[in-house]
Amino acid sequence: MSATQTIEAESTVTDLVRANATTANEEVLQWVTEVAELTKPVEVVWCDGSQDEWNRITSEMVEAGSLIPLNKDLRPGSFLARSHPADVARVEDRTFICSEKEEDAGPTNNWVAPAEMKAELMPLFDGAMRGRTMYVVPFSMGPVGGAITQLGIEITDSPYAVLNMRIMTRMGQAALDGITPGSEWVRTVHSVGAPLEEGQADEAWPCNDTKYITHFPETLEVWSYGSGYGGNALLSKKCFALRIASVMGRNEGWLAEHMLLLKLTNVDTGKAYHLSAAFPSACGKTNLAMLQPTIPGWKVETIGDDIAWLRPGKDGRLYAINPEAGFFGVAPGTGESTNPVAMETLWGNTIFTNVALTDDGDVWWEGKTDEVPAHLTDWQGNDWTPDADRPAAHPNSRFTVPIQQTPSLAADWYEQDGVPLDAILFGGRRATNVPLVAQSLSWEHGVFVGATVSSEKTAAQEGTVGELRRDPFAMLPFCGYNMADYWGHWLEMGETLGDKAPKVFQVNWFRKGADGRFLWPGFGDNSRVIDWIIRRVEGEARGRETAIGTVPADGELNLEGIEVPAEDLDELFSIDPASWLAEADLTEEFFARFGDRVPVALRDQLTQLRQRLSA
Repeated sequence: MSATQTIEAESTVTDLVRANATTANEEVLQWVTEVAELTKPVEVVWCDGSQDEWNRITSEMVEAGSLIPLNKDLRPGSFLARSHPADVARVEDRTFICSEKEEDAGPTNNWVAPAEMKAELMPLFDGAMRGRTMYVVPFSMGPVGGAITQLGIEITDSPYAVLNMRIMTRMGQAALDGITPGSEWVRTVHSVGAPLEEGQADEAWPCNDTKYITHFPETLEVWSYGSGYGGNALLSKKCFALRIASVMGRNEGWLAEHMLLLKLTNVDTGKAYHLSAAFPSACGKTNLAMLQPTIPGWKVETIGDDIAWLRPGKDGRLYAINPEAGFFGVAPGTGESTNPVAMETLWGNTIFTNVALTDDGDVWWEGKTDEVPAHLTDWQGNDWTPDADRPAAHPNSRFTVPIQQTPSLAADWYEQDGVPLDAILFGGRRATNVPLVAQSLSWEHGVFVGATVSSEKTAAQEGTVGELRRDPFAMLPFCGYNMADYWGHWLEMGETLGDKAPKVFQVNWFRKGADGRFLWPGFGDNSRVIDWIIRRVEGEARGRETAIGTVPADGELNLEGIEVPAEDLDELFSIDPASWLAEADLTEEFFARFGDRVPVALRDQLTQLRQRLSA
C-alpha cells in the first residue's frame, strides 16, 4: 500500500488521515485530523524516516526544480536548495511566547495572549495546505526511550522541512510508537502559507510575506506560518529543543540549553571528562565542538555543537545529551583551515541551502577555500565572479548533515541516558576586561557569570562597534519563559546538585592588546585552556584568586610549542577594577529590566563583586 492517500470527492478528511496511519493512538489521530480539517491538504503522508521515503521526496523535489542534485562523484547523495530572498533566517521580531500571563514571558520575549494569537493564526492556517501534501513527521529528541529524551510530531506542508527533520532528529516509526496514550509529547504545526489553487504552478521556494513563529508553553504547542527556512520550519530545533523544552525543564527539574557538548579523554590515564559550553553567536562554538588539540595527551571528541539537555541522574550528578541527530551549521567561515573536521563531515548526504554552485556541480562559500573560484553560480542562481560586489553564498547559508558522519563523533552520543558533566563553560567575544579563563567562585557565582554573559558588537551587527550585547547563557532569543525566572531555576538546580554540581568557568578567546591584535592564538590552542580546566576539576592545577574568579597561577597554562610573550600573558589575565566597576553598573541596568523577579542571590553576587573590586 502506498504511503499516500489522495482525497477523492467522496472521501472525508478522517478517511484521508486514517487510511495509511501508522499508529492506533486516538490522541494522535484526532489531533492530526483536526489539523487536516483546518489546513485542507490534498493528501496526507505519515513519514517513516526510511531511505525509500528520502529517495522519493528528493526525486519529487528535483523534478519540481526545488532541489538541485550535486555532482555524485564530488558530493554523493547531496543537494542544493535556494530559498526565496525574503526567507533567509530566523525572524525574531515575528517569534512569540504565548504564555497565559505576560510576566511569564518576560521583557526579552515578544508576548501575545494564547487566545488572541490563536484568533490571529487560525484564519491564516484555514486552507493553508490546499493543493499540497501534508506530512506527519514523528520525531525523537535524544535516543528513543532515553532518560532525558522527549518526543514530538511536526505536521508540515514543506518537503524540504521533512528532509531536514530526517537529518536533524531521530525521525520515524520508532518515535511514533513511543507516543503512547496519555503520555507527554510536543505538538508542532508548520505551513509555508502558500496554498495552491487548481492548475496553479508551484514556486521553487514557496513562502509568505506574513510570518509567525509562535509557542504555547502551557499546552506544549508550536505553530509556525509563512517561512520555510531553518529554525522557522524545523520545529524540533530552537522552537522545541530550547523554547518549549526550557519550560518543560523548569516544570520537571532539568535544563534545556544552547550548549555544545564535548568529550575529552586523558590519553595517559584513559579517564574521560565531559564539558558543555554556552557561547553567543560568532564566538567560536563550532570550532570548539570539533576541537583538534595542539598539545599531546588529549583526545577530543564531539557529542553536540548546539543544544544540550541536562538532567540530574540517579547518582546525583548532572547528565547531558545532545537531543539532535545532525548539524544545521552556518557555511560561510567554515573551511579547511578553520574547521577541517566540519569539512570532512560534509563529504556527502548533505543538504546545502543558499550556498554557491561551482561549474563542476559542487558547492562553495566564502571561507571554504583560500582560493576563490573564477566563476560560480551564486545563491540566487546568477553568474558570479570574484570581482562581483556581493557574496556568492548568503551570509546565513547553511548545511544540514547527519552527526554520524563526523570523524570526531564520540560513541557517547549514542548513550541512552547521557554523560555526566564535569564542567560548564560560558564565553563571549570580549576585546577587553574578561580574562582568557577564570573559574567561578561558587555555583551561585557561576550562575551570575552566565546571567551576565555579553559580547562586543562587531561591524556585522547593528549598533555601536564595541558596545556590549547581553546574551545571558547564550539563551536570549531561545528562553521560553521569563529570563529572571530561568536564572532562578539554575540556582535551584545548584541546590539539587550540591557538591556534585559541575565546576563553572568563563572563557574569552578574543581579548585584544592596545594595538588591536588578538593576544591568544585560539582555535586548536584553546585545548591548552581546556587542559587547565580539567586539571582544576581534578584539583591538580594551581589558581590565583582575583575579584572576578580564579585564573591560572603563573606557569600553570601549558604553552609548550607556542610563543605567547610575557606581556601578552599578563594582559590576558589582567583585571582592571575601574573597567569592571563600570561594567557592574551596566549589569545593574540590565537586571533592572527584570524588576523584582531577579533572584536575590544574583543581586547579592553583584554586591559582592563590587566589594571585591573595591577592596
